[in-house]
Amino acid sequence: MEKNFIQRNGQKIAALLFWVGLVALYQWYAASNGLSPLQVVQQLLDFMKNGVWGVLIYILLYAVRPLILFPSTILTLAGGFVFGPILGVLYTIIASNISSTIAFYVGRFFGEGLLKDDGSDGWIQRYARRMRENSFETVMTMRFIFLPYDAVSYLAGFLKIQYWAFILATALGSIPGTIAFVGFGASVESFDGSIPKLNPVTLGFSVAIFIVSIVLSRMFKKKEAKSSE
Repeated sequence: MEKNFIQRNGQKIAALLFWVGLVALYQWYAASNGLSPLQVVQQLLDFMKNGVWGVLIYILLYAVRPLILFPSTILTLAGGFVFGPILGVLYTIIASNISSTIAFYVGRFFGEGLLKDDGSDGWIQRYARRMRENSFETVMTMRFIFLPYDAVSYLAGFLKIQYWAFILATALGSIPGTIAFVGFGASVESFDGSIPKLNPVTLGFSVAIFIVSIVLSRMFKKKEAKSSE
């Protein structure tokens, strides 16, 4: 007896409902308390300053962040502010790779059985084929040109590209942006919700790294455009 749609996709439907519920719960909490993402992080700063537990809380929050659609930039800035430039970069790289892995496998779970390579020459199939055949280069390019971080991870999992190529390209391609944004956070010497007091040396270094990352992104965009042609 042939199974109907719900029977075939019961696990995916249940997982999707749980995911939607998780996002709705976070949005309800933030809205009911009148909190922006920045204010949510402000509430968590004291916990993040609490020694080893603070590091674990930061990494855990960063890891589950894609599931509640929380912006990575704000949490990265907070990591620089709390842990400083060196430890902030280290913890953020660890946390962002864990979060990328979670998003990757979520995308793979929901993409199971979809968009199989049927040998057609449509642009979706061509791009999917290119991502699968040149996984490392394509993901690295996406990271360098600042495409939405979580969207890239979900897409890579959805298209079932090689995990190790994905995570290595993510780790390397995210380094310039991570250093820049952690540095921006580390340059904040004090923050009470008003205009922050900044360290000019750390800020200048972060701006320099950010400019380098912009230059790299332009180079990779040109390369991507030629490859697409």
